[in-house]
Amino acid sequence: MELLDCWASRPSRKRKSPEEDKDTLSFSMDELNQDLLERVLSWLPTSTFFRLSSVCKRWKSVADSSSFKLACSQIPSRDPWFLMVDRHLNHSVVFDSAEKGWKGLKHPPLLQQKSKSDCMPVAASGGLVCFRNASGNFIVCNPVTGSCRKLPPLDLAPENQSLHAIVMDQCSQYDSSYKLVLVFGELPKLSFKVYNSSGNCWEEEISLSRKVDETMEIESNDDDDDDAVYFLSKAGNVVATNMQRSPSKEYSSVITCKDGEEIAYFLSSSGVIVACNLTRKSFSEYPRLLPVFSEYSIDVVQCRGEMLVVLLSEFLESASLRVWRFDQDKGSWHQIAAMPPAMSHEFYGKKVDINCVGAGDQIFICLNSAEHFSYVLCDLVTSEWVDLPRCYMDGEAVEFMSAFSFEPRIEASV
Repeated sequence: MELLDCWASRPSRKRKSPEEDKDTLSFSMDELNQDLLERVLSWLPTSTFFRLSSVCKRWKSVADSSSFKLACSQIPSRDPWFLMVDRHLNHSVVFDSAEKGWKGLKHPPLLQQKSKSDCMPVAASGGLVCFRNASGNFIVCNPVTGSCRKLPPLDLAPENQSLHAIVMDQCSQYDSSYKLVLVFGELPKLSFKVYNSSGNCWEEEISLSRKVDETMEIESNDDDDDDAVYFLSKAGNVVATNMQRSPSKEYSSVITCKDGEEIAYFLSSSGVIVACNLTRKSFSEYPRLLPVFSEYSIDVVQCRGEMLVVLLSEFLESASLRVWRFDQDKGSWHQIAAMPPAMSHEFYGKKVDINCVGAGDQIFICLNSAEHFSYVLCDLVTSEWVDLPRCYMDGEAVEFMSAFSFEPRIEASV
């Protein structure tokens, strides 16, 4: 996939004085052998790889070398890119967290549909992003190189057409294979199906049994399974409405692996978090963070192998956006981060919907409503909340509804 325009500002280079040059050890990259040169260049940010071929003939040979891709695969991690989805479901822009700027992507032919909504991203893992087309089939793509694979068609029985979660998981850091997990059915009858890239096939459907965890104090109220979330208006009236969700985040879900157990998490239509233990073939529901008659928007993310919840709520004429972790031992939610009130207060009364994605120690948050749109990056280690600059194309600010996080890796194979 070709990298197009870049809106990131670059720091100016300061020329060294002759005195400083004398103290600097003179060394030329031309003195490195090919293997060492490839190892050095592999540590550069991925966006620079597109400029290697324009430096010199030798560096161009590096960019085209299979051994260079192997050297890139040895890099433990790369700063994430966020694939953005706008209100028209277009997905041709990424935010480069390394260079703190926007970049344009050119879609490969397999993703160039008649309508943008014919093919939209639904999941991501490692260096790959999974798309779903209008026919319900899946395409896995490396957004950096443009390489794509169309997965075998999946035929679900009519009673299993209700999809709840689409989650992608890379088997291991040093293994190029990956899995795509679908959770479907109607609560309390859930099932899941797995696509494994190593065999290029869908595995057999597996049913999930409900597990009741007494420590979670589950609200076993049938009303939780309806499609309504309840809002308390300024006038004190209770209003029921459907839960907002960008079409690209309709199947918002994450997967974790702890103590050898794979667990997929998703939001039910009523905002309850459902945990599906794929190893034990069971599922359970978490207690609500807020009472059902409270106004909020909620999303699940995965950071450093752990499921977290981002929640926007309103209380006492103010809005707050907080990040929560569930303590399994105590069976309760605990706040781990909160947006400064000066930033979150502007969301009050605007019916803002949040769509979030985790990447390492960071959470990328898209906030949207009829009156407002913005993008915020939260660092859970430093507790910093950064309001990102808007992306301008053709002189107009682009409104993104959601984002998907992936590592820009040229060696990632579909």
